[in-house]
Amino acid sequence: MAEPRTRVYHRNRVAESLREEIGAMLEGELSDPRIAFCHVTEVVMNPAAKSARVFLAVDGGEVAETNTVAALLAAKGYIRHEIQERLGLRRIPDLTFHIDRAEKLQSRIDELLGRSKKRARAAQPDSAASESKPENLPIDSPLS
Repeated sequence: MAEPRTRVYHRNRVAESLREEIGAMLEGELSDPRIAFCHVTEVVMNPAAKSARVFLAVDGGEVAETNTVAALLAAKGYIRHEIQERLGLRRIPDLTFHIDRAEKLQSRIDELLGRSKKRARAAQPDSAASESKPENLPIDSPLS
């Protein structure tokens, strides 16, 4: 059975509000030195709205990502309390934090596609030059 449209719409609105509020907390309210510069890319809630996955894009290496997730898991209670105060929701979903590697994967794919285009362009002039210049004409011919 299909889920009612209003329920999906409400869940998407709550997820967007969570994304904005958690992002605001990351910008200035959480003062844990383990939290690297990061932003919330997406919040995905389960259909029952009892849990939500928060995807973060972290600037830095793997160590910064690990430290940031650990710090946010330690501050999960504070974050949930602040969301309760700000949004006034009856039930606050259980939050889990994950690293969003989509941007890094996208940049890697773009890099690989750029390399393949360069290789194709480098191979193309050789074949185009040999096709445009006929080899059976005499050297003193006006067409060469």
